[in-house]
Amino acid sequence: MAARRRTLRILTGAAAVCSALVSTALVPTAWSRPVPPPADVRAEAATAGTAAATAGTATSEEPAAGTSAAGAPVADGPATLCAPAGVLRGAGGERAVVSVCAGSGTPVMAVSAPASCRRAGTSVRYACLTSGSWTARRDGATVASGTLPGSQPYPGPGTYDITASVHVRSTPSGVDLRGTVRASLTLTAPKQRPTHRVEVDRLTLRPGTTTTLTYRVYRDSEQGDGSARFGLIGEEASGVRISTADARCVNPLVGRAPSRDRLGYAVDCALTDLQPGRAATVRVKVRLTSACSTVVSKLGYWMPRGQALYTGGMVEGPTVGCS
Repeated sequence: MAARRRTLRILTGAAAVCSALVSTALVPTAWSRPVPPPADVRAEAATAGTAAATAGTATSEEPAAGTSAAGAPVADGPATLCAPAGVLRGAGGERAVVSVCAGSGTPVMAVSAPASCRRAGTSVRYACLTSGSWTARRDGATVASGTLPGSQPYPGPGTYDITASVHVRSTPSGVDLRGTVRASLTLTAPKQRPTHRVEVDRLTLRPGTTTTLTYRVYRDSEQGDGSARFGLIGEEASGVRISTADARCVNPLVGRAPSRDRLGYAVDCALTDLQPGRAATVRVKVRLTSACSTVVSKLGYWMPRGQALYTGGMVEGPTVGCS
């Protein structure tokens, strides 16, 4: 009887192997439809995963991705967002696929319109040069505009409808197209709090008069240092003259050495003592002829980050008009 039982077991095992081989030949390959692991293996994996998750929750000192140590959401860092904006076509089979990109997370919103070019009937791999202008609208109101590529102060988070008038040329030549493209971009980075600002005591000049303007330059951030470069400039063709007795300021020198010619319609001031709680005061005299001239201002500042090269910024100051 023992020999009979062994024979039956051997025959049963062989039948099982044959059945498995036939089944394998009839089902798809393993990579097309993975076979799930046995129930006991799944149970072990689930237990291990739960244990690992529990251990991580109990012992990890690192905040979860996208949150601070206090659990608050972390502001988005600098990033560029792009979206398809349109396709330009020419009569000779030229084609340019244009996107609109906007950068956020810095004090400025940088806008560009990269494109890919091709021409029917050729295998040439073209590189595209894109130029032109752009306008950004938020909630129907124009909030920024400029040249392509170009930057304007970042208006803050929101959905922007950007319209760009583009001129696309290829290298090597073969594609030369113009047109208007549009894209909608949603930027989420918060608007950075300004670190510096400029104020002036009046905003209007009159022709044929000499007016004293008093500017106040503020540094509101603990970051950085007291260094800044403050500049004023009028309209050259108007004959405006800007002068000051402030030792920190000069009319910029122009021309090749040994020329001592200076721009009479501009003033440049080197400020070194800006501190939170103590502004710098700059007084200038603006003399107008019978022609009007606006006076614009800007402030460049340095925000050191070790020995990194590009660590500065630029603030647009008030524009003093004329009427």
